[in-house]
Amino acid sequence: MEASALAPRAGSARPAPLALARWLFVVATMVVAIVVIGGITRLTESGVSITEWKPVAGTLPPLTEAQWKAEFDAYRQTPQYVLVNGPAGMTLATYKFIFFWEWVHRLLARTIGMVFALPLLWFWAKGRIPAGYKPRLLALLALGALQGAVGWWMVKSGIVHDVKVSHFRLAAHLLVALTTLAGLVWTALDLRALHRGEPRARLTGFAGLALAMLVLQLFYGALLAGLRAGTSAGGGWFNWDAWPLMQGAFVPAGIDWLRGAGHAFTSDPFLVHFIHRWWAWAVVAVLVVMARKLRAAGARPAGIAIHSAFGTQVLLGIATVWSGVAIWLAVLHQLVGALLLVTVTWGAHALGRAR
Repeated sequence: MEASALAPRAGSARPAPLALARWLFVVATMVVAIVVIGGITRLTESGVSITEWKPVAGTLPPLTEAQWKAEFDAYRQTPQYVLVNGPAGMTLATYKFIFFWEWVHRLLARTIGMVFALPLLWFWAKGRIPAGYKPRLLALLALGALQGAVGWWMVKSGIVHDVKVSHFRLAAHLLVALTTLAGLVWTALDLRALHRGEPRARLTGFAGLALAMLVLQLFYGALLAGLRAGTSAGGGWFNWDAWPLMQGAFVPAGIDWLRGAGHAFTSDPFLVHFIHRWWAWAVVAVLVVMARKLRAAGARPAGIAIHSAFGTQVLLGIATVWSGVAIWLAVLHQLVGALLLVTVTWGAHALGRAR
């Protein structure tokens, strides 16, 4: 089957799996970059600074003072400005700062769309896509389009309903991006294996478990960010700038169970923070086992990458809490989270090929 995928059809060009793999790795790198920019956008409260979605016209930022005033006036109608930034005395200069990050985030999203769609069209037209890969590439393209739709759906929740975007929509936005990232990496690895004449990988049960546990950890990280559950800025009841204890105890006081377990496990900042802290160690235990399996399967580099990524991620998580969520540490924490997913996807793929 793999050999037939490389065999040229009559009147068509020879498939180019290695070129496709390199292209997908470039797109994956850009997805990692947009995850980082998205983290900066969240941490600087920039997400609702642009109140309209203009796929073409929005590519350019405001160029005149009148255009800046119009954008600022639209932002001044949002709950975030009315209840938070307006009373704090936000100026146009301050608004331009948060506008910049949201604009860069959207511009990079448009660029990723073009970097994926245009080469895909070229490879397709030239007959360079191996047999069986077109549906997968179309699915990745659809995920990218879904990501844009979910992003605007998320922003709308902060324009209309609240001073911040919905933490559920934020989590959905991040998880769609990370799912796309994992799909890009897995497909690129399959194509690289095809170039070498090796079979596609199959997801093993253990690798699926490891990925599922990591996705749950990333989901709780997104909820934590959306709820602002990791910050101790200004003291107050978010006095969590300590580790391993929270408020001097292993389990923090104040978890609200009165609104039901579903609300507590997804919307209570104390419990969300607690789960994100300690589920991480369950993930670490599984990843240690994965690394040992990879070493036994002759894929030691993937195991080393996984160890390096989760070790760095744990240290960054603790440092982020101790710093009171310093922006640069929180951004690095999000970056390494994305890279950890890449390494675990690599490891899962290697185990699938070994089987």
